[in-house]
Parts: sequence; C-alpha cells; structure tokens
Amino acid sequence: MDPAIEPNLAAAHDVPIAYMQRTREYYAALGYGEPYRWAHHAEVPFQPLAKPLALCRVAIVTTAAPYRPECGDQGPGAPYNAAAKFYSVYSGDTAGEPDLRISHVAIDRAHTTAEDIGSYFPLAALRRCAAAGRVGALAARFHGLPTNRSHRATLDRDCPELLARVRADNFDAVILVAV
Repeated sequence: MDPAIEPNLAAAHDVPIAYMQRTREYYAALGYGEPYRWAHHAEVPFQPLAKPLALCRVAIVTTAAPYRPECGDQGPGAPYNAAAKFYSVYSGDTAGEPDLRISHVAIDRAHTTAEDIGSYFPLAALRRCAAAGRVGALAARFHGLPTNRSHRATLDRDCPELLARVRADNFDAVILVAV
C-alpha cells in the first residue's frame, strides 16, 4: 500500500478491554457458580424533560462511596477495596465538598487512578452549569446508590428508596454517574 495514502491505524495491541468477559471470569474465580448477568431490559422508562434544562433542578446520583478511614486505602490509585463498599442508599449535601471514593468498584486500575473526582462525581461541573444558566439549579442533596451484585436487592430495596428520596427532593432531572 502506498504510504502516502495508508490509513492511520492503531497499533495491533490497541484493542478494547474485554470488560464483560473479564468480569465473568473474575466472579467465576471467586467461586460463583453461575456466570454474572448484567441487567438488560427491553424497555427503559426514561422520559424527555418536561421543561428546558435551563429551568430544571438537577441532582446527581452516584455509585461512589463516602470515604471511611477505618476501611483502609481508598485514595487515588488504591487497589480494589471490598471493605469500602456500602450497602444502603445514602444522601449528602451539595453545598460542601463531599469526600467520595471509588476503591470499592472493579475499575481498570492499570489505566486510571481515580485522581479526578469530577470523572465519577461531577459536582463542580454541575455547579458551573448552574452558574452559567445551563441548568436551572443544583439540588440541595445528592444521592448514593450501592453497587450490589444482586438485581433483586437493587430493584426491590435500593431503587424504591432512591426514588422516594428523589421525589421528596422534587428534582426535575437526575444525572446518574455509575462507576
């Protein structure tokens, strides 16, 4: 092929991470007999906004965990830390600077360090959007949703609790940041 017109191809080793297969293998290695199944719904109940985003009160729902010093290393670059997991929906104040971490989730630690909290909890960006008039207002609270492996616990316990909190806060829109 003529080098002048050869396409700029990625290196042979530059391939997507087989995340789903790696996760199945991980759970199998932990002794789970049945392969991990992701929730997959044929229909998703999302709805368009009832009013322009510039008039909406917007909240964040995150799967990041509140920092708990007694649970070991949870800082940027920390190895996976199951002790830092949380198992109940929680809420926090958006007026402050919440200390949230993601050492409790299985992320690709070879290619990221979790140093930028904005990548998993975009509170600062949402504040800027509210100040610029892109969103009507920032909700007073954010909410944390556990990353339980049980579909039943998520659907029967966590989602109803989260929905009750969201409705009580009277948000117009929610940004879900699932790590």
